[in-house]
Amino acid sequence: MSTNSQFDFTKDYVLEDERVILRPITISDAEQLVQYVQNEPELWQFSLVAIQKPEDLKGYIETAIQGRNDKNSYPFIVFDKTSNSYVGSTRFYDIQLGFETTQLGYTWYSKKVWGTGLNQHCKYLLLQFAFEKMNFKRVEFRADNNNKRSIAAMQKIGCTVEGVLRSHLPKPDGSRRDSIILSITKEEWDSSVKKVLQAQLSL
Repeated sequence: MSTNSQFDFTKDYVLEDERVILRPITISDAEQLVQYVQNEPELWQFSLVAIQKPEDLKGYIETAIQGRNDKNSYPFIVFDKTSNSYVGSTRFYDIQLGFETTQLGYTWYSKKVWGTGLNQHCKYLLLQFAFEKMNFKRVEFRADNNNKRSIAAMQKIGCTVEGVLRSHLPKPDGSRRDSIILSITKEEWDSSVKKVLQAQLSL
């Protein structure tokens, strides 16, 4: 199947602006992020993976890196220039080069950067990379339908809600979550979403 995407899983992509640096995550980065497992357990409230101790975080990162090796995911660690610290992680996943689509998620940040605009900087860099450098035609987002904060953040950057997959995935406690589906298309990025995000970055 032909594709226009230039995505290379072996290349170390680094995305950067005046606020953040996104670089490929490594297993040694567990040392940079373990404080958030120990001190901010609420970050994992809606996670599909139980993360309660340092070993859980190491496994989480190992899985992300294996996804890159398998050529279906590409995970980043997030460095905040304002606080001069690593504050979270995000990744492209379910990358389908033949269809020129990807999902963007597994995103979490320390509470200290909530509401500071860091998410908008990260999303701008990631979406610009996906649509303008890698030639993807669609970027999809999914979240627990009860995670209102995350859903609001996705809508703020210009995502369109497409629907809800009921009883979609199992949660660590044995219950099942409803997953809300949102997306941005290449046409939407070019016509409006890019401008919306640029305006938010200047605030």
